[in-house]
Amino acid sequence: MVAHTVAYVEKVCAYITRGDGSVLVFDGPGHEDRQVPKGTVEPGETPRAALYREVVEESGLATFEGVSHLVTDVWTRRESPPKRYVRHFYHVPVHETRDAWTHVVTGSGAECGAEFSFSWLDLPTDAPFALALDDYLHTLAGVDESVSASAAAD
Repeated sequence: MVAHTVAYVEKVCAYITRGDGSVLVFDGPGHEDRQVPKGTVEPGETPRAALYREVVEESGLATFEGVSHLVTDVWTRRESPPKRYVRHFYHVPVHETRDAWTHVVTGSGAECGAEFSFSWLDLPTDAPFALALDDYLHTLAGVDESVSASAAAD
């Protein structure tokens, strides 16, 4: 039996929401099921800095109403050879009036130049997500409603 060294890749995942309780999802070429903006943390980069970079590169959104860390986990991408993702999930509230748009990915990654089609998905949902990216959607229950209510009170 051959022993394999486990590869750990640090990732960030963005649950971008707006006040109506929906989450931003996209379909892009070569992807199975829905995804949320996400990507790899580069050497020397903090997860939070990677989050901002990835959201801008993948969605074009650059103005956030606050960012909060939800959870960090270790997810098995494959067993052989072993590859695990250390995933940092963040909640990213935005004020966005567009219901759908396409964005050409920027940056220097493999997806640069790909076109992603974005739309909003009402929560809660049973819709399938790629790469188990929906694992923590349940943590968003009621978050945007309380943010919107406190903003209205100001």
